[in-house]
Amino acid sequence: MKLTNLMCRIIFVVCLFLAAAQAYADNWPNWRGPNQDGISQEKNLPTSWSDTKNVLWKLPLPGKGSSTPIIWGDRMFMTSGENSDLVLLCVSTDGKLLWKQKVATAVRTVIKKDEANEASPSPTTDGKHVFVFVGSGDMACYDFDGKQVWNFDAQKRYGKFLIQHGIHVTPILHEDRLYLNLIHNNGHWVVALDKATGKEIWKVDRKSDAEGESREAYSSPVLWKNGNELNLVVLGADYTTGHRLSDGKEVWRLGDINPKAKYSTALRIIATPVATSDQLFVPTARGGIFISLKQGAAGSIKAGGTHEAWRVGKGSPDVPSPLIHDGIAYLMRENGLLIVLDAKTGKELYEHRLNSERYRASPVYADGKIYLTSRDSGAFTVIKAGPTYQFLATNRLDDVFTASPAIANGRIYLRGFRALYAIQDSK
Repeated sequence: MKLTNLMCRIIFVVCLFLAAAQAYADNWPNWRGPNQDGISQEKNLPTSWSDTKNVLWKLPLPGKGSSTPIIWGDRMFMTSGENSDLVLLCVSTDGKLLWKQKVATAVRTVIKKDEANEASPSPTTDGKHVFVFVGSGDMACYDFDGKQVWNFDAQKRYGKFLIQHGIHVTPILHEDRLYLNLIHNNGHWVVALDKATGKEIWKVDRKSDAEGESREAYSSPVLWKNGNELNLVVLGADYTTGHRLSDGKEVWRLGDINPKAKYSTALRIIATPVATSDQLFVPTARGGIFISLKQGAAGSIKAGGTHEAWRVGKGSPDVPSPLIHDGIAYLMRENGLLIVLDAKTGKELYEHRLNSERYRASPVYADGKIYLTSRDSGAFTVIKAGPTYQFLATNRLDDVFTASPAIANGRIYLRGFRALYAIQDSK
């Protein structure tokens, strides 16, 4: 059969689209993956591993950090401490260090005893450049060869950070802009930056009447398609707010996440919201309120308002961000308790205590499985995704893990304090 020119063009475009989609699916360009939700489309991933099983390679790191590796093609990027420096590492997917660049000198090399350092925010990439922010306030852009394109000090631009445990926010990249929130006792700012230059496009003062430690937040911004408009969502200082991308104007505000009747001055928020196609899931802190908003959010939203899908009074994760997949919400509590809810109704499906260790990394989904990372003993619990608890494996590596896993090209990448590990099924 002879193809017309039009048919040839259509086939060519479809092939390009499929190739691009496959390339995008294979990458992990942000802290929580391609869609900022901890979900990967990869298949044939390992269920079990150890120091001697299914570890394709192990690369020693120059220092500790909690930033998740990001992956584009055959390159990976992450921040790390190195003595008093904060550095950006570029690693090949075969486990070789390609280059290292100093981003800044750390202001604090230790945060809250053994918890973290200033290499906690994850980089992000558009496939050509890497954008990095570290806890010292320094932000920079590098090309894939390690050449710095621009940099600035956010503390000089937006004011000195005043927050107990440091700024750990990961910027969000969308089209030609980077979005960043800085919520601390010396300012509550939401900003948009030109990714090509680092110059400010807009800045808004995010008002809050929060008190004490509740004025501080460690959460990162996310994007949510709220009806026909894409909103920048910022959580912290007693509120969740939705902002217009064009100018940062606040278009909705969710309150009552720290109710005045039983107000806590210690409700600093660490976990980040998660967006799906029809809902936004908002954690709070310390096992407190967990909320879902539905499409059409606008104006001031109170507890029980029409824009809330539901709210539950307890169970919110404190540090790990929620995972939402196939109508189920997985809440990995910082104390080892897994709480699983029906995402449409908020009804509890089950809870299960994995152990009594600390959990800092956010859960990820891939290949029908949920991967849950404990901090201190290098324990990774793998369960089957679904409405009932189905244990698959517990795996251990001799390291400390606070970074969330990254998944690409049939591998799970695990960043410890001492080394980076590539996990792949050896069958």
